[in-house]
Amino acid sequence: MSANKLLLVDGSNLLFQMFYGMPARIVNRQGNAVHATVGFVGALLKIIKMTAPTHIGVLFDGEHENARAALDAEYKANRIDYSTVSDEDCPFTQLPDIYAALDYLGIKHAETTVCETDDWMAGYALTYGKDMQIVISSFDSDYFQLITDNVSVLRYRGVKTAICTPDYVTEHFGISPEQYADYKALTGDGSDNIKGAYKVGPKTAADLLKKFGTLENALEKAEQIERPKVRQAITSATERLRTNYKLIKLENYSPLPFGIDELAHDGIQLSSSEILKNIGILP
Repeated sequence: MSANKLLLVDGSNLLFQMFYGMPARIVNRQGNAVHATVGFVGALLKIIKMTAPTHIGVLFDGEHENARAALDAEYKANRIDYSTVSDEDCPFTQLPDIYAALDYLGIKHAETTVCETDDWMAGYALTYGKDMQIVISSFDSDYFQLITDNVSVLRYRGVKTAICTPDYVTEHFGISPEQYADYKALTGDGSDNIKGAYKVGPKTAADLLKKFGTLENALEKAEQIERPKVRQAITSATERLRTNYKLIKLENYSPLPFGIDELAHDGIQLSSSEILKNIGILP
């Protein structure tokens, strides 16, 4: 396997984490909020230092129709419509400054146009994950399904940062990464407004997958489910569970925004304050 390592940062996820998680609101000389930008740049530098990548890409969700909503109109219907909030309360108003910082650092970045960031991440992981190490930086648990011996998920929380490997998934959920989409289809995902099977929680879902291996196998052999209430919950939600799986499952999406050679990066020697000053965010 190549000694190269690709760091993929879920830019929208990190933007929201910093916009809502920074301890104080920071404004520039014009009175515009820049706290998310300051947090984003500082966190990105720490993530790069932690992972020592040879290749870096930062990917963001663009504004466009979501194909998954065609499968289920309720998919992510619980999300805030930021077109209705003030600039002060909208994380996206700080994106131009974040893009300026990434450009200054020579880090490739892109917004999705026909898919979700998850799909691009999956495309990179499934295309290059056999030949190089890949670290996906995000708190989106859907990426757990992409974890292998070469692909890990980094959940940045300063000194409490966790690197999620196959052992992490097994220890926390009692399943393998390959079963994670099946698992989430059964339990549901409140953050994406996906409803699971009635009263099928984490332990029951893990037990079902331990017995049947996959969601589809559990649905096809539902008469073998021993507990009557669980059997009823699964059989009464068969079609919804299949839809859930389609919503959650990540495939090898293409085309990708950059070729792997375009993501090559020599590292960063500057501090976050130097970067922010050079792009005019801080005096």
